[in-house]
Amino acid sequence: MAIFPVILCGGAGTRLWPASRPARPKQFIDFVSELSLFQETARRVVPLTVGGGRLVVVAGASHRSFIVEQLATLGLDAVVLLEPEGRDSAPAMAAAATWIASVAPDGVALFVASDHHIPDDAAFRGPVLAAAEAARQGQIVTFGIRPTDSSSAYGYIQPETAGLSPVRAFVEKPDRATAEAYVRDGYLWNSGNFMVRADVLLAQLDAFAPEVSAAARAALPDKTSAVMMLTDAFRNAPKISIDYAVMERSDRISVMPVDYRWSDLGAWDAVQALGSGDRGEWFATDGDMALVRAAKGMIVATAGVSNIAIIAEPDAVLVCSLDRAQEVKGLVERIRSASPAHAHGAISVADTLADRAQSFDRWLRLNALPIWATIGVDDNGGFRETIDLSGSVSGEFRRARVQARQAYVYCAAGDFGWSGPWRSVVSRGLVRFEATNRRDDDLYRTLVSADGAALDDSAFLYDQAFVLFAFAAAAKAGIAPELMTERAHAVRAALAGVRVPAGGWREAGDHPYQANAHMHLLEACMAWEAIEPKGEWRAMADEIVALARRAFIDPHGGFLREFFDESWASAAGEDGRLVEPGHQFEWAWLLTRWGRLRGEDWALETAIRLYDVGSRGVDPVRGVAMDALNDDLSVRSEQARLWPQTERLKAALILTEKAKGEQRARLLDDAGKALAGLQRYLEPSGLWRDKMRADGGFVDEPAPASSLYHIMVAWEQVRASAGVLPELGGWLAGGS
Repeated sequence: MAIFPVILCGGAGTRLWPASRPARPKQFIDFVSELSLFQETARRVVPLTVGGGRLVVVAGASHRSFIVEQLATLGLDAVVLLEPEGRDSAPAMAAAATWIASVAPDGVALFVASDHHIPDDAAFRGPVLAAAEAARQGQIVTFGIRPTDSSSAYGYIQPETAGLSPVRAFVEKPDRATAEAYVRDGYLWNSGNFMVRADVLLAQLDAFAPEVSAAARAALPDKTSAVMMLTDAFRNAPKISIDYAVMERSDRISVMPVDYRWSDLGAWDAVQALGSGDRGEWFATDGDMALVRAAKGMIVATAGVSNIAIIAEPDAVLVCSLDRAQEVKGLVERIRSASPAHAHGAISVADTLADRAQSFDRWLRLNALPIWATIGVDDNGGFRETIDLSGSVSGEFRRARVQARQAYVYCAAGDFGWSGPWRSVVSRGLVRFEATNRRDDDLYRTLVSADGAALDDSAFLYDQAFVLFAFAAAAKAGIAPELMTERAHAVRAALAGVRVPAGGWREAGDHPYQANAHMHLLEACMAWEAIEPKGEWRAMADEIVALARRAFIDPHGGFLREFFDESWASAAGEDGRLVEPGHQFEWAWLLTRWGRLRGEDWALETAIRLYDVGSRGVDPVRGVAMDALNDDLSVRSEQARLWPQTERLKAALILTEKAKGEQRARLLDDAGKALAGLQRYLEPSGLWRDKMRADGGFVDEPAPASSLYHIMVAWEQVRASAGVLPELGGWLAGGS
């Protein structure tokens, strides 16, 4: 008989706020030992993987890194099933049962919570092995804890007889008086842990909750790997607990009474009862009695206190009577309404900037670059537009800007020593792009179909800027450098046809006079200037900067506008009032680089002003830069796309490099917050979310390839600044 322990990592541990939050729930925190509750659970159940069984973990996709890292610390292997979204316990168990049944038709699943404290591992394993035969024969065997007190914090099970017994009733958490009666009458605490043959559980779900089992079967990926993302079919499962779906309806339920010490650590009073929950620096007067947890770098001092919990996190502090620890959940609901980020735990300053940078570096090299170099490339070598979170591709067209951006990305990856097939990816991509997008006038059309047919023959200035940028990166990387140079010179010459008498270049489309296309053209010119320092690129870059100084940047407000008329005066109406925080940061970054090359102090001063304007568009609740302001700096759009977060990070880092005193401290702090904000968008799979709503949730849509350019350039700036800023250093020297 093969036993497969399944650790369920759902739940947020709300009553243990602010230590436990959805961003890092209690199972991944060390409450009672040096190990997290999840690690203690894994170590407890691994010896039960008998008969060819394996450890299985089911968790939300956002917690992938916790699971992988904490298992690796213990030297344990597991099959990890990642949920695209939480659908409660029944769908999670159904997914695990589906996988187990696929590899061991008669395999027995042992479902255990990831966040329970059971100090005697052997005492836990004994009843499991004793109940295994009943489970093999088709029973669903749940484990009932013999109560040590009449707690109203747990549900109860009424057995029919002593020993392994059929269940007469499951009852919800009672009041104190009812709990006392239950204990007198021999009821057991419901631990929530149980054993069942995988095929039996699926059959029971087919009978009582068929939508759950159908979604689980459809969600299992075709290919098995150590870490598997369940497909979007999982989202179709109804949100239902296993208690309601099966346990309260099936006639196969038995209960095994157990006597070991057990706690679900549901609130701070439960942690305090264990006597080992204190963490951090605590200075107390004689006689003080409290549970104190102080985050790294924080100190808690008390005088004359008793029976309280003080939980101090960098961004939130809880002080509560231990007698009223259950009420924390209600407080968190109120906090969620006032400040979702503090309830969720999205803003974390506990990790150092270097820690976050190392995590970002690993995510890009090990997750993002591989997936976009494989799934993100079509059979012709062209770059795909999107990949959804299940790994499916979409988009029957190819935009010039995406083809050029992706070529740049992989040139940059190769430049920094990425060991993937960057050179072949770039070479094939540029050959395909040349064949499908180059026009007779040496410019590049904006849109073709997946098979290369022209869909829009327009040549946008914005696209030509990225074409030049990609060609510069390829030439620098030694990919057909003579051809890249020839093509770049031809594009530059062809752009004479869209010159504007008042300076600059005209864009195609609805907004012919705009700052954005010039910004990326400046970036491309600076890239080519590094290759051909005595060529015409320097003059082009200087002309763009002069136009920005004269027209794009408002002389009174210090902010940069987006749209203009043919004389480069601000456009009429709402178009002329648009101020994008992301572009304030992006121009600040570019002007800082240009100013250093030219020794122009005004450019650096202007960059600081632009940065400060961009910072006005950062939502303090979500910790992210929003999409749009008006020219009075009021909020126009609360949506927050991914790309402004990368630009905020780049600008904060480059400006920190030369800053001093309080300004340096502020910019460095901003850089940490910007990186934390960016990482909220990044999925463990190497994909990302693009649009954050005002409520902090994300729009459900595929990941756009166009974002990888922004992510890559932010990564380049992180690595560049790591060589200058001690707060970022260290991890590069370690070989990351």
